[in-house]
Amino acid sequence: MELKKLRNKIDSIDEKMLKLLNERAQETIRVSKLKKKKNLATFSPEREATMLTRLKKMNKGPFKAKDIENIFREILSSSRAQNAVLRIAYFGPETTFTHIAALKKFGRSSSYIECKSIADIFSEVDHNRADYGVVPIENSTEGAVNHTLDMFIDSELKICSEVYLSIKHNLISRVKSLSQVKRVVSHPQVFAQCRNWLENNLPGVEIVSVPSTSQAAYRIANPKDPELIIKPIKGEAAIASSLAAEKYKLNILARSIEDSAHNITRFLIIGKRDAMPTKNDKTSIVFSMKDKAGALHDVLVPFKKSNINLTKIESRPSKKRAWKYYFFVDMQGHRNSLAIQKALKKLEKECIFVKILGSYPKES
Repeated sequence: MELKKLRNKIDSIDEKMLKLLNERAQETIRVSKLKKKKNLATFSPEREATMLTRLKKMNKGPFKAKDIENIFREILSSSRAQNAVLRIAYFGPETTFTHIAALKKFGRSSSYIECKSIADIFSEVDHNRADYGVVPIENSTEGAVNHTLDMFIDSELKICSEVYLSIKHNLISRVKSLSQVKRVVSHPQVFAQCRNWLENNLPGVEIVSVPSTSQAAYRIANPKDPELIIKPIKGEAAIASSLAAEKYKLNILARSIEDSAHNITRFLIIGKRDAMPTKNDKTSIVFSMKDKAGALHDVLVPFKKSNINLTKIESRPSKKRAWKYYFFVDMQGHRNSLAIQKALKKLEKECIFVKILGSYPKES
């Protein structure tokens, strides 16, 4: 009887939640119509970031902050879809970590466009075949994704948001135990990130590299595919995401086998405009300096004088002129702030090229 009473109470709460969710959806539809009249974007990164931050601060538990974010991300995704389904381009194939990052940011009610390269993602958004794109920018152990940096030089697209994803590698297979594993397939970088675990748990097992973790999972699930160059064997396993295991209905033999517990990848959301200010923003820029002694020091001084915290500086060689470099900088604050505007004006005097890549809410 006690269990029945508790379940009845939960059912009553669910009914109230359902009613409130539909009320919320009705208000969202009204907001969407108003946005359409004023020619405003459906996705508002600054509004969503502010709302999620407020809700996580209000949360008293037992749900954790990340649980609250996950739940409301899907509510936001479903609410947006009442008016228009966002088209999101990502670096595929399905079940890659970029795909997972896209799902984390935009939810399962968005439409996803699989792209074969980072350049294709920029092209899809630029030609309005996608509303937004998701691109990897840096990994805590592997460093910057240089091709993404290079794309920003000539592109007019803006950074409007960011998302951090904790990278968890899993050993997945059709077999049911580690003792049955005879070969492991995955991306070369993944093997580097799981080296110690493999040596300790699967010493001497054959290692085969493939272009992506998604392809690794696919070959395990489809061993009879005639297009596979290296034929799978009985007892083959892949290192891939839990989403890949779910998609292909494979067994997870071991979870979180990465050697570093702090393996995190940062992704950027690109679109036609950046975000309006919140109280917790980042601004990204790229510049190229005049060729003179002490040039880098001179361009950084205005930021120090304006008390602006530079959180990242990355250099890339110019592909147009030998021994010329572009510098990518992330800083705390929004481009609309007087301090950043003042620093950028001084920067322009010392540089031959300055470009604001976007201001956007900092991932909390």
